[in-house]
Amino acid sequence: MLLSCNHIYKAFGERTVLNDASFHINDREKYALVGENGAGKSTLLKMIVGEEPADKGEIILSNGVRTGYLPQQLGYHSDKTIFEELYAVRSDLLEQERVLGELELKIADISDTDKPSQSGTQDETYEALLERYHRLQTDFELKDGYSYKARVLGIIDGLGFGGDRMNQVINELSGGQKTRVALGKLLIEAPDLLILDEPTNHLDISSVSWLEKFISSFAGAVLVVSHDRYFLDRFTEHVIEIDNGTLRSYKGDYTSYTAKKEILDTALLHAYEKQQLEIKHQEKVIEKLRQFNREKSIKRARSREKLLDKMEKAEKPVMQKKSMHVSFEAAIKSGNDVLGINALKKSFDGLTLFHDASFEIKRGEKVVIIGDNGTGKTTLLHMINGTETIDEGTITIGTGVETGYYDQEHGILHDEKTLFDELHDDYPYLDNTEIRNTLAAFLFIGDDVFKNVGSLSGGEKGRLSLAKLMLSEANLLLLDEPTNHLDMVSLEILETALNEFDGTLLCVSHDRYFINKVATRVIELKNGRFYDFLGNYDYYLEKRDTMYANDSIKNSSPGAVSSTFSDNTAQKKNAGETDTGSSKDKWLADKERETNKRRLQKEYDEAENTIDRLENELKEIDELLMDPDICRDIDRLKELDEKRNKTDTALMEAMSEWERIGEELEAI
Repeated sequence: MLLSCNHIYKAFGERTVLNDASFHINDREKYALVGENGAGKSTLLKMIVGEEPADKGEIILSNGVRTGYLPQQLGYHSDKTIFEELYAVRSDLLEQERVLGELELKIADISDTDKPSQSGTQDETYEALLERYHRLQTDFELKDGYSYKARVLGIIDGLGFGGDRMNQVINELSGGQKTRVALGKLLIEAPDLLILDEPTNHLDISSVSWLEKFISSFAGAVLVVSHDRYFLDRFTEHVIEIDNGTLRSYKGDYTSYTAKKEILDTALLHAYEKQQLEIKHQEKVIEKLRQFNREKSIKRARSREKLLDKMEKAEKPVMQKKSMHVSFEAAIKSGNDVLGINALKKSFDGLTLFHDASFEIKRGEKVVIIGDNGTGKTTLLHMINGTETIDEGTITIGTGVETGYYDQEHGILHDEKTLFDELHDDYPYLDNTEIRNTLAAFLFIGDDVFKNVGSLSGGEKGRLSLAKLMLSEANLLLLDEPTNHLDMVSLEILETALNEFDGTLLCVSHDRYFINKVATRVIELKNGRFYDFLGNYDYYLEKRDTMYANDSIKNSSPGAVSSTFSDNTAQKKNAGETDTGSSKDKWLADKERETNKRRLQKEYDEAENTIDRLENELKEIDELLMDPDICRDIDRLKELDEKRNKTDTALMEAMSEWERIGEELEAI
């Protein structure tokens, strides 16, 4: 066991953060720590590393256990380059390497002619040097000293600092880049227990994918706080949840945790309700016994009262927590052509982000742009929003299109204003009650509305920006990393609101779970080019290698959307365009069509089997309903009737699915 937390209690004023919290972590175990914003996750991590004291309880680290901690916010200054800073982490290996070099020179200096006889003093010195060299070399090799530089370069590249970027001076980096350097130092140190607080906040998708693979193969234990659900599902073996001061542990990944939590919450509510019924029943019995006013009945009443007092009362589970109420509604309906990008080019300081980029977005599409940090995703949104100049090309906003913009840096907010004034100044037609109600919908209640915007946390600024976006009533939403700093509950609410939005969405995001839930189309910005996929993130993963292969064959102009992948084949960009692809393109299309045909045929057969099974179940239920004995059993009749309704509904759904698959098969 590496870490043991026993009966931890922590409060800030009257607010209890942790109450009797206990858990332990063994070697190589991978834990996720989850909970709403403000639940106490970061506080618990600080207590484990000794930066925050526990009010009660004990936190025990086993002897010799080395911990590595990455906080959300850190002050980081260094005049070294990224490579110098990370390479110097294992100073012990560098010192061993230096000593080995010195010994090699000393040994080389002693030539065969200089060596005396076996009994000579110089000969003993030579043998001692060899013995020392081999001993040190063995230790250096056991510590992977010879592969150290390659490992450092691999981590640098994985965190997005490959090539010339590793020579950047750390003091010249942004806050997010410094956080990535700090993460790199921890990964190189390879502690026994790695503690990470929101490590994915400043990473792009490729870096997050690299990190989750690194953690999966990491030889030590990991405790990580993250709102990236896709990330957690990739390596988590246990989930610790903090909920209203109570700590619970679940075995499995994040998806498994959510399913188990729902079952547990329902069971706790049922147990509470059952206990409440029992308490009320006992109170009525006690009251009746007292009304009899006899010695025996009074004794029995007292006895029942004592038992009732000794009963451990269950607290009512909090099933409905405070959460945002988000609803995006467009004031007007836009035309079908919402956005047109034609031959767009953008460069900074001689570096071309993209060139000759062209694509269109139609009304109702939910488009998510992905790509590595620094490729130009946010710049593209700024250009569409009119806050960044265009080098070449055109951006055409369609008829009746009203845009609303969400800035990941919250540049649309004013730190010196109060929350109330922030909304009032932009929407002066709203009265005080409407402004307060809007802020309350985003969890700003009471005197919160008079806080200065500058005093808000990242998550609070995110909620305020979403409130302004909702009030805009725009029909084209431009969102730049909207999931940053939102807790799990808020993320799910935002996803639902965007899915129900009847307008158009263009979003930059690295949250793969969010992309899967919301996107109808993914556009990847890679090496100055735009690659278009007509599906969500999982579909993008499935098709990207084929897309890249097709693109290299076509060798189209840099920056243009190479091609568009849909569920059937790579579609033509323009209506009526003649297929001039190579024979390999045709082979790939035929192969994909045959794959889809086999998949659909399998689904068609499974749907038929499901229909047969459900029809047989209905027949069996109808036969039971005709049984005279069952007709006299009201409870059994009710149970069978409910089962028949559910089975009948499932049959209708199965037949609808069977028809849909049949139509797709016929089309192929």
